[in-house]
Amino acid sequence: MKILVGLGNPGPEYAQTRHNAGAMALDELAAQLGVTITEKRFQSLSALVNWRGEKLLLLKPQTFMNLSGHAVVAAASFYKVDFNDILVLYDDMDLPLGQLRLRRSGNSGGHKGIASVMEQCGKKEIARLRIGISHSLYDTIDYVLGKFSAEEMTILKPAFQEAAAACLCFCSEGLTKAMNQYNQKAKKKKEHDAVLEQKTE
Repeated sequence: MKILVGLGNPGPEYAQTRHNAGAMALDELAAQLGVTITEKRFQSLSALVNWRGEKLLLLKPQTFMNLSGHAVVAAASFYKVDFNDILVLYDDMDLPLGQLRLRRSGNSGGHKGIASVMEQCGKKEIARLRIGISHSLYDTIDYVLGKFSAEEMTILKPAFQEAAAACLCFCSEGLTKAMNQYNQKAKKKKEHDAVLEQKTE
């Protein structure tokens, strides 16, 4: 069994905000799998899916970001899932908008959601998929709690689709294969964008 966690804040007022990019990407995965994440369990909204012979738990903690780890540990404990079989999706201001980055471990980078997950799990080795939301020149809190613009969503929609594919690769072939495949795609996209930028100067 695998647990896929999309971090965000609960409630309609936070829907489509930058801090909810992880939850939005998980919604895209749910749509591809033909389910909705609506069952209330583990202080979360969840959906249990059978995919290619494996159970997947899609989890959106409803605890607010800085308590996300409590929901994750509750679900993992109930299903007796090893922490190595958890993948956490969340927003990252240090990545360009729409860029994905899979990692096996690391520090929180100031993100309270993944910090809570690591604290409650008692380890830094929690697989994570970071989704770029780009930097803000203004107040960080206002920025991450602000809603994505229509222009930003044109970039994010294919990024969420790619994130969903990366999640399924993690589930079927493991984190190393997913990192090799999807981090490489992100690198090529960055190089391509740099070439385009040079041509327009």
